[in-house]
Amino acid sequence: MSGSDRLVLVARVSGAFGVKGEVRIRTYTDSPLAVLNFRELRRVNGQHGLTLLSGRSFKEGLIARAKEVATKEEADALKGLELYAPRSALPPPGEGEFYLTDLIGLRAETPDGSPLGAVKSVQNYGAGDVLEIQPPGRQASWMVAFTAESAPQVDLEGGRIVIVRPGETE
Repeated sequence: MSGSDRLVLVARVSGAFGVKGEVRIRTYTDSPLAVLNFRELRRVNGQHGLTLLSGRSFKEGLIARAKEVATKEEADALKGLELYAPRSALPPPGEGEFYLTDLIGLRAETPDGSPLGAVKSVQNYGAGDVLEIQPPGRQASWMVAFTAESAPQVDLEGGRIVIVRPGETE
């Protein structure tokens, strides 16, 4: 899947809201209402997920009406459903900004250009973003904090990220 076709997790169904078929959705966007801009959300495999018709924000995300949901039982059955949007549907990032999903697949290199592997995933366990680096071959992956010190250069156009491992200097 190319970068613009890559699916990005934007929300997850939390269950029903009330008895009239509204769906509670936890959103992973800056504003919960931003998920409504995507309208047709997909499942992880690219198949159709939900078509959002309307919604309102609430403390944990969004309360929405979806074309495919008419009852509380139907909404409850969707609990846990992850909802994705194509990367190309996201607004362009600002100057010098990027989406964390754009880091996945970048070549990881030392400051002198030696290969370290590729970015396998970006995680956040509560203390900040962490890059999972997959070395070439079958070696176990390793993690590094995604900070200005440990990742001083992100070159999306060049497909690479410079990594300074802890204890090393640039």
